[in-house]
Amino acid sequence: MSKKKAVKYIVSAVFVVGSLFLLQRLLMPKYVSDVVEGGLIAEYYEEEKDHDVVFIGDCEVYENFSPKVLWEDYGINSYIRGSAQQLIWQSYYLLEDTLRYEKPDVVIFNVLAMQYDKPQREAYNRMTLEGMKWSPSKVRSIRASMTGNENFLDYVFPVLRYHSRWSEVGEEDFQYMFRKEKVSHNGYYMRVDVKPAENVPEGNILADYRFGENAYAYLDKMTELCKENDIQLILVKAPSLYPYWYDEWEEQMEDYAEKNGLLYINFLELTEETGLDFSQDTYDGGLHLNLSGAEKITAYLGNVLREEVGLQDRREETELAKIWQEKIALYEQEKKRQYAELR
Repeated sequence: MSKKKAVKYIVSAVFVVGSLFLLQRLLMPKYVSDVVEGGLIAEYYEEEKDHDVVFIGDCEVYENFSPKVLWEDYGINSYIRGSAQQLIWQSYYLLEDTLRYEKPDVVIFNVLAMQYDKPQREAYNRMTLEGMKWSPSKVRSIRASMTGNENFLDYVFPVLRYHSRWSEVGEEDFQYMFRKEKVSHNGYYMRVDVKPAENVPEGNILADYRFGENAYAYLDKMTELCKENDIQLILVKAPSLYPYWYDEWEEQMEDYAEKNGLLYINFLELTEETGLDFSQDTYDGGLHLNLSGAEKITAYLGNVLREEVGLQDRREETELAKIWQEKIALYEQEKKRQYAELR
């Protein structure tokens, strides 16, 4: 083959690969003004990796806890690696992924995900998995999460999955092809609106209240991984009134925590201590807390982290304090904007 032909083939290959890359970036969902939860996982990689506490779990972490409060009141640097319907094996592999970048003193896992023992829905899978950077942990998480209709190559080359989005492509798809605005505050998704919890349904009778073997296997792996890395694992149940949290589930988590020497905090049992008022502190009828509710339970958690766990106050660290000064300014700006929209 002549040198001229070789150059021609190389240029053609680069053009094809580049075109497919640009097409993929255009067609992938941007999660900016719609279903913003899909953008949460990727935001972690832009952060300075020096967190004392990392939360992992579903919407009961990223909508119910505010890292700003932990910093401002206690000097605790924290981040929430949460995503919608984050399954326990996804949480475990996100923990593995986190340990590639840093080793926090404490990992906090929300136990609602124990109810799921098998993969659930592709849409939720993608909101967790696509934001992860490629690593063996991401590969294992994809394989553990795929439903029967999913294909691994669709995660490697998302253009295969999203090629039919042509009719949905809009201005935001071009605007955010390469960089997106942050939608969270250290992983916390802020809502200030109020919808009181009224007529909350009771749980249905279940045929079996026992958590599944797969869920327990990953909780064991999470517990062991934390012990190997000298990280204190704390289990929490956020104070969401729905989905229903059964007494039988509570007993299992209490037993597990006791057997494994873990701290377990059920915020459903601490409404008086935290000052939660479900007529004012939820934005969707009790499923998730709004800003006032999240700040209340985070203040309680911060006291536990300081008094019982012994985390130190880092507000005197100049560089970290400077970073948080900027974060708090953005937090207050977003808070002000949302309150203004309610008027």
